Amino acid sequence: MFSKGNLAVPCWLWRSMRKLFLLLSVLLSHAAHLEGKKDNQFIWKPGPWGRCTGDCGPGGVQSRALWCFHAEGRTSPVSNCDENHRPPKERSCFRVCDWHSDLFQWEVSDWHRCVLVPASAGQAPPRTAACVTAQHGLQDRTVRCVQKLNRTRVVNEICEHFAPQPPTEQACLVPCPRDCIVSEFSPWSECREGCEKQLQHRTRAAIAPPLYGGSPCPNLTESRACDTPISCPLGEEEYTFSLKVGPWSKCRLPHLKEINLSGRAVLDFSSDSKERVTFRHQSYKPHHLSRPWDLDIGYQTRQVWCTRSDGKNAMLSLCVQDSFPLTVQSCIMPKDCETTEWSSWSPCSKTCRSGSLSPGFRSRRRNVKHVAIGGGKECPELLEKEACIVEELLQPCPRYAWRTSEWKECQVSLLLKQQDPHWHVTGPVCGGGIQTRDVYCAQSTPVSTAQKAKEVSRPVKKISCLGPAPSASQLCNLPCSTDCVVSSWSAWGLCAHESCRDPQGRKGFRLRRRHVLMESTGPAGHCPHLVESVPCEDPMCYRWLVSEGICIPDHGKCGLGHRILKAVCQNDRGEDVSGSLCPASPPPERMACEIPCRMDCVLSEWTEWSSCSQSCSNKNSDGKQTRSRTILALAGEGGKPCPPNQALQEYRSCNDHSCMQLYWETLPWGPCSEDTLVTALNATIGWTGEATCGVGIQTRRVFCVKNHVGQVMAKRCPDSTRPETVRPCLLPCKKDCIVTAFSEWTPCPRSCQPGNATVKQSRYRIIIQEAANGGQECPDTLFEERECEDISLCPIYRWKPQKWSPCILVPESVRQAIMGTSEACGKGVQTRAVSCVSDDNQSAEMMECLKQTNGMPPLVQECTVPCRDDCTFTVWSKFTPCSTNCETTRSRRRQLTGKSRKKEKCQDSDLYPLIETELCPCDVFISQPYGNWSDCILPEGRRESQRGYRVQGDSKECGKGLRFRAIACSDKNGRPVDPSHCSSSGYIQEECVIPCPFDCKLSDWSSWGSCSSSCGIGVRIRSKWLKEKPYNGGRPCPRLDLKNQVHEAVPCYSECNQYSWVVEHWSPCKIHNELRSLRCGGGTQSRKIRCVNAADSEGGAVDNSLCSQDEIPPETQSCSLLCPSECVMSEWGSWTKCPQSCDPHSTQRRTRHLLRPSLNSRTCAEDSQVRPCLLNENCFQFQYNLTEWSTCQLSENATCGRGVRTRLLSCVRSDGKPVGVDQCEQRNLEKPQRMSIQCLVECAVNCQLSGWTAWTECSKTCGHGGQMSRARFVIMPTQGEGRPCPTELTQQKTCPVTPCYSWVLGNWSACKLEGGDCGEGVQIRSLSCMVHNGSSSQSAVSVDAALCGEMPFQDSILKQPCSVPCPGDCHLMEWSEWSTCELTCINGRSFETMGRQSRSRAFIIQSFENQDSCPQQVLETRPCTGGKCYHYTWKASLWNNNERTVWCQRSDGINVTGGCAPQARPAAIRQCNPACKKPFSYCTQGGVCGCEKGYREIMRSNGFLDYCMKVPGSEEKKADVKNLAGKNRPVNSKIHDIFKGWSLHPLDPDGRVKIWVYGVSGGGFLIMIFLVFTSYLLCKKPKPHQSTPPQQKPLTLAYDGDLDM
Repeated sequence: MFSKGNLAVPCWLWRSMRKLFLLLSVLLSHAAHLEGKKDNQFIWKPGPWGRCTGDCGPGGVQSRALWCFHAEGRTSPVSNCDENHRPPKERSCFRVCDWHSDLFQWEVSDWHRCVLVPASAGQAPPRTAACVTAQHGLQDRTVRCVQKLNRTRVVNEICEHFAPQPPTEQACLVPCPRDCIVSEFSPWSECREGCEKQLQHRTRAAIAPPLYGGSPCPNLTESRACDTPISCPLGEEEYTFSLKVGPWSKCRLPHLKEINLSGRAVLDFSSDSKERVTFRHQSYKPHHLSRPWDLDIGYQTRQVWCTRSDGKNAMLSLCVQDSFPLTVQSCIMPKDCETTEWSSWSPCSKTCRSGSLSPGFRSRRRNVKHVAIGGGKECPELLEKEACIVEELLQPCPRYAWRTSEWKECQVSLLLKQQDPHWHVTGPVCGGGIQTRDVYCAQSTPVSTAQKAKEVSRPVKKISCLGPAPSASQLCNLPCSTDCVVSSWSAWGLCAHESCRDPQGRKGFRLRRRHVLMESTGPAGHCPHLVESVPCEDPMCYRWLVSEGICIPDHGKCGLGHRILKAVCQNDRGEDVSGSLCPASPPPERMACEIPCRMDCVLSEWTEWSSCSQSCSNKNSDGKQTRSRTILALAGEGGKPCPPNQALQEYRSCNDHSCMQLYWETLPWGPCSEDTLVTALNATIGWTGEATCGVGIQTRRVFCVKNHVGQVMAKRCPDSTRPETVRPCLLPCKKDCIVTAFSEWTPCPRSCQPGNATVKQSRYRIIIQEAANGGQECPDTLFEERECEDISLCPIYRWKPQKWSPCILVPESVRQAIMGTSEACGKGVQTRAVSCVSDDNQSAEMMECLKQTNGMPPLVQECTVPCRDDCTFTVWSKFTPCSTNCETTRSRRRQLTGKSRKKEKCQDSDLYPLIETELCPCDVFISQPYGNWSDCILPEGRRESQRGYRVQGDSKECGKGLRFRAIACSDKNGRPVDPSHCSSSGYIQEECVIPCPFDCKLSDWSSWGSCSSSCGIGVRIRSKWLKEKPYNGGRPCPRLDLKNQVHEAVPCYSECNQYSWVVEHWSPCKIHNELRSLRCGGGTQSRKIRCVNAADSEGGAVDNSLCSQDEIPPETQSCSLLCPSECVMSEWGSWTKCPQSCDPHSTQRRTRHLLRPSLNSRTCAEDSQVRPCLLNENCFQFQYNLTEWSTCQLSENATCGRGVRTRLLSCVRSDGKPVGVDQCEQRNLEKPQRMSIQCLVECAVNCQLSGWTAWTECSKTCGHGGQMSRARFVIMPTQGEGRPCPTELTQQKTCPVTPCYSWVLGNWSACKLEGGDCGEGVQIRSLSCMVHNGSSSQSAVSVDAALCGEMPFQDSILKQPCSVPCPGDCHLMEWSEWSTCELTCINGRSFETMGRQSRSRAFIIQSFENQDSCPQQVLETRPCTGGKCYHYTWKASLWNNNERTVWCQRSDGINVTGGCAPQARPAAIRQCNPACKKPFSYCTQGGVCGCEKGYREIMRSNGFLDYCMKVPGSEEKKADVKNLAGKNRPVNSKIHDIFKGWSLHPLDPDGRVKIWVYGVSGGGFLIMIFLVFTSYLLCKKPKPHQSTPPQQKPLTLAYDGDLDM
């Protein structure tokens, strides 16, 4: 193009432009970089996502922080960043809550196969030879978070909230590559006699496949030519000829182009003989059957040729037999299965949006129009499923939660009946009980919606709710009612007007009162009346109370004087009031009195009036009070005399009212009702904690009662003490009954139903809240039922086959062309149409019949048109009738027809039987028990429940029942039949007993004993004793004493003033002086004492032992009558009180005053006394005494539940003496607050079980081993000392043994060649209806095909191609037996759970010329269980001529090829180095050269053999001298091995001379010198000719020094 000179300018121009282009590129890229830097200098950087917050589930929200960063790394205002590229700040998430742990879990797959770790860069992969046991690898597995309910996958973050993610990878070991292991060769096959060339072979089988990259299996076959002694002359070899048939061609319809115009069809069978076989052919019209299955009948052909035993083809005439094989036959043209188009997709199974994140599924179907026939393509899948995308527009899925009704009322009777089934109501019950509620599942609604919706959610199926259901029962307590505890009556008050504010009339009342010590409890607790009254006259509301002073003389020291009276006005309650209220004028301020003078009689002051002798007056006696005074000193002369004895006592009547007391009696308060007069208050919370709605009133009836008489007129009782009859109360709110909405109707079945059974649907609703306080009552209907409408009965479909068509043969033209015959006979096919019809013979789709039956009747069958030479028969007659005897047989006959009667071959009864005989059916059946006895099954109890709770005892838990054992029924021939032939139920049964548990039974509590102390605190005891001991697991007894009793003690308290001593006045002092003249001085006086009950209105005496013996008053005392001259002092006054502290420095004083001075002016006795306050002598301290808390005391009507623990309070003096509580109360001591507390006695609740569920379906549809079971569940577990739950919560029962009918495939027949000697044929097997009992031990027996139903329509399983090898063909052998199961092991430890076993097919070569066409050998491996670990070791035989056999052996003793490490293989040939070439030498086992027997080794200095020297005298032992092959084998190799160590070996194993050889040689040399020198000395005489000694002598000596060498 260009010259060299012209190239200079363009090159320069190109260099300049290239530099300019580079400069422009650099400038452009720099500008672009600056521009990009300017655009992208601010970027968004998000922070990590925060925690998921919000509602539990998919409604959570995650947020994160966003920052704007400058490209140089500093933060910048957000406005600098591009808002369009702003990452999202929030995203939705699944918020995990604790309760999700019950819904989600990690699902872990099995570890996948261990894979070698890939070699890192620069590291060489490990060599196989370097592997010793195993190589390092990695294995992985799939870990995903799934929802427990439906195993759908969710995001892993949910499960990570509860547990860390399990590892997905782990290190593992890959065993070293293991080569294929094969067995030993079998013996060589035998050679036939003859001169032709033959091969013999031997085979071996594969034991273990190659693993982990090991070498494949070696050849499993070895062949070699047989040694024939005589070879055949040339051209006269003996061959066998076989007629070989080829495979049938595909079925085809003939085309016109296959037919020659000359009417001849030429078919080449490719024989070596160039022989052309021609057949006549006529025109052919194919058969087209106008039927629903348009079946075309065509024809198929096969080749036939003659083959020689050396594998070469020969002329067909050499193989022609009497009957030539069939080469053409009729066939059915293959038709593929035909289906309808796909139906439209079903709606997506996911109709709402849930948090499971899983897609839904949808499906579509197609139906079969025509089944495959003639080997056509089988039907494809008829159902297709795919995931469907959930649209965001779907509504959220409803959520369900457990709901409960309110607790029903507490029922004590349930618990009492449980403890004693014979218990019946005898009165009010209280204490511990059981209450129940309904638990149901309902759709949970959002709070906002729930507040608007008044309707309670309707119940749904319980399976919709997740998590444990709330408890449906609990223990409860009915409060027990206790009556008030009241004090004893006070003394009767004074007669007072009924109302002192408005005193009227002259009649009043005297009252006595008592007060409440302990309030009543419970709804039925009752308090007795607290006030009693008796009518009286002249009532006074106010009266003067006068106190007298001492007598003050008016003049002098004795005589008349006066007392100053102090009057106080008091009301009827003893309180001081203004004097103006007292009706009468106050009493005088002075009262006359007299002070005795020196000689006057002196009397004591009047005593206090005694207590009234009776609390009321009756017809026989009135109450009396007395007072008295005594003579202190007698009168002297001239003095005032003493009054008579009668004047020393005064009497007055008291308590003169009648004993018929009056009191107001009340009835219990009525219910709280509305009062129109009371203004309704707003709803509030009452004292019971329940909502109240306003204020109402309660009323009760009050009436006047007279003691021992009954109700009297109301005006008889004082109106002032009348209890109230009306009181305000808090009205409880009306509670309307609340019920749920009805549940959805149970769905009617969408599919059709068999038979005429009516199907019902139902719905129900649950009472959430019972009506109360006048609210709207609950509806009567809680359950509704109705029949399903439009339920279609399932039509029963059946196959309706038409009659078989005539037998259709190969068309005549084809038959003549191929077979050369025109006779229309031989094998053909016949077809029939099969339609699907309903019960009323209406045509239906084929799919309907296929759904209801196992298969389809055959559409095609082979048939035969008899040829002229064939035997023809009449139709079989009917079977002869059977007699009743089971041993009889029945038979049927047929006869030869036409010319067949004269043919000799037709007379052969073995080939053509004319009579068929079979055993008659027998109705004798044999039953045999099968399996174990079932559990003892009790008859079903009543299923009613009381208030929603199943009562213990409704379902029997013990007693008589039945146990069952299944029977296997068989006919006389041992074939299983339906058990109904032997027993109506299929069982034998027998009675059984479940022993009932009996609890420990104690008697009822005895009544409480009396208090052990009459004053203060004591103990009361009650007891119960053993009536029946527990057995059969009953509740045990409490701890009993030696008398089999159990005691209960509670503290008790007796008022100390309940029984008191009453004393009468002292009698006059009786002087001891016997001189009657003297009437003064010392004496005694007596009085009467008695013990009385303060509560007794009569005041009658009781036994003295009831009163305190420590405080018994004296009945006598000493006294003195002062003489007239003596000084008389008054009686001592009472001691002043000591301080409560009983300070010993403090004192107490008492005084008296002078009543009469003495005559002789002697000083009178002291008028005052002082003594110190000494503790426990004259001064006492008091304190409250508390007992310990008592045991929990229940009401008499309760057995458990809430009770009361009490303690008692008493007052104790400091010296330990109990006194009345009033002593402590007077001193205002601090009183303990709580004298009783509530407690709980645990209820002994027996385990409560549900009823038995229905029996499950049998675990097997037929045969032995089927089990049915039923279960029950624990409703309420055992509590306290209740009877524990039984261990048997499930029961098993063997199913009746029904026969199993199934189609069983028979064994494959021998390969049928249909006229040929070898080649391609067909194997067939039959399909038989068999009966068996499902056990592997019993073999199946053939029965009538009708019992198995329709036969499966699969022609391919009944027929398969096969081949018979011709002589000379190379062919595969049959499969070897499966090898034993072997595990892959490392160092004897199993590497895997599943093992492997193998089998193989070797090929057989019959002619070396055909070995190129041999098939490949086949190896097959399958997994197995129960494998063992085997190890492989090298074994070797003993050496023989320096050779030995080396082989590999498995640990179970089997010799194998492969398995042992090649590098550890022992040597099989032993060689000496250098080789043993000296005469009479051979290579020894030590690997060195030795001499034969009879020769001695002459060794060189280097330890190698020099030569072999003959041992003298060995000629006589020529018989022992053997050739080399015989000499080196010891007679007994074991003995040789034993003595091998004793022989002297001059050389080491490595070929070096041993040290002892040098020593022996040196010693021998010195001995030789010594002998030479000695002989020289002995033979010193000189001789001219001295002969030298023989050369062998020293050598012999040298040799003799090492004879054992």
